[in-house]
Amino acid sequence: MTAILEMQGITKTFPGVKALSNVNLSVREGEIHAICGENGAGKSTLMKVLSGVYPHGSYDGEILYDGKPARFRDIRDSEHAGIVIIHQELALMRDLTVAQNIWIGREPRLSWGRIDEARQNADTAALFRRMNLGIDPRGAVGGLTIARQQMVEIAKALSHRSRVLIMDEPTAALTEAEIAELFTIIRQLRAEGVGIVYISHKMDEIKRIADRITVMRDGAHVGTVEAADTPMARIIAMMVGREIGEESVSVPDLSAAPVALEVRGLTRGRAVRGVSFALKQGEILGFAGLMGAGRTETARAIFGAEPAEAGEVLVHGKPALIRSPSDAVSAGIGYLSEDRKHYGLALGMDVRDNIALASLDRHADALGRIDERALAGIARDYIARLRIRTPHDRQPVRLLSGGNQQKVVIAKWLLRDCDILIFDEPTRGIDVGAKSEIYRLLNDLAAAGKAIIVISSELPEILRLSHRIAVMCEGRLTGILPGGASQERIMALATQREGMVVE
Repeated sequence: MTAILEMQGITKTFPGVKALSNVNLSVREGEIHAICGENGAGKSTLMKVLSGVYPHGSYDGEILYDGKPARFRDIRDSEHAGIVIIHQELALMRDLTVAQNIWIGREPRLSWGRIDEARQNADTAALFRRMNLGIDPRGAVGGLTIARQQMVEIAKALSHRSRVLIMDEPTAALTEAEIAELFTIIRQLRAEGVGIVYISHKMDEIKRIADRITVMRDGAHVGTVEAADTPMARIIAMMVGREIGEESVSVPDLSAAPVALEVRGLTRGRAVRGVSFALKQGEILGFAGLMGAGRTETARAIFGAEPAEAGEVLVHGKPALIRSPSDAVSAGIGYLSEDRKHYGLALGMDVRDNIALASLDRHADALGRIDERALAGIARDYIARLRIRTPHDRQPVRLLSGGNQQKVVIAKWLLRDCDILIFDEPTRGIDVGAKSEIYRLLNDLAAAGKAIIVISSELPEILRLSHRIAVMCEGRLTGILPGGASQERIMALATQREGMVVE
């Protein structure tokens, strides 16, 4: 197959850090080329160079497109050439219709410059038929689920008739059925000769869909291998520079441990319906369920982010009146949201300030003056402890990779020293090496007596971490299983709709 695209000797430097060092990449016609690596490996930076986010002249090296030098000044240049990137973070306008989002800036026109909305809607409908999607082009994007919004982003990229399509974690918010639909579309595009760059932390997905895999580490190109001929263990070892073992859960004896958190009859509309459970000190309670099961809503109700309409929360045996997140924090409950950018981080602040954000009152004198020297030492300690990849503690947190941002949020709640910690999708967007580190961290916290709730859409993660497994379906807690329970048993409870009986 002919190479559509070649990146040769790409080097990109930021103040205090070399993000890319002499990286090479080639993408062939009709190829699905996966790029993987730990957070901070340089994957996103490389794609930003390719897509014109970092314009020609801001990096060293050369991009060849159809064998000719390409010098993209901005994203519009790369899109015009047929190179389109679908970012992990959604960039849709919620108040506009689906069709308006897809064709914004490229609207078909009638006389006098009027937008031809009928054609715009028809062209969108044709795209959705190609993707086998039943989405109304005239509906507002804000009324769609996150999964559906992601599919709209993909449709928008396809509308550019791209020859090189870059997908950055495209399945992060998709169900298994939607992933299957997406993979069908990707294979169709491959058959049409489109070169696809597929970035993902999900190794099983990469093995299913990729033709070749390029591995990056610390801003450098480690190697490119054939997907079909390369064992997953070798790919992971290339990514992290070490072997990652698959450990099974070790369930401690907690029979004598006191109850740290008790929830009784928690209710919030149809999203949370009469949920009751107890969580012991030193226990990791995993919450499993399908999308829309009510797991996140339950966590947010406990934390006071969406106060419950009924029910009771007890902390260490005493009723806790939780009407807001500050009430929850005062009661010793910390919450790591699945949406770290909106609810976990202050993107306008640096790493140090984000780590200290929930504990500033503990590092101020009577006049409210902050002990910056003490905070600097604390921040550097957590940066080292959690292996947060940042040039220094004053680095703006928005410049960190997604996985390292997640670690900053974890550090914030560790510093606050909450007795009860709720981790909602703690490893979403995090590579396998960082996942292993976070798993060890959670187990260490539990061993130290912390009571932990872990919500995860990845069943292997639930099975690896959980001492017990709470399963939800349509807002109800359908059962609590012991650690190490079978996937079949979990899925039976996860699909147990009201009135059904699991045998």
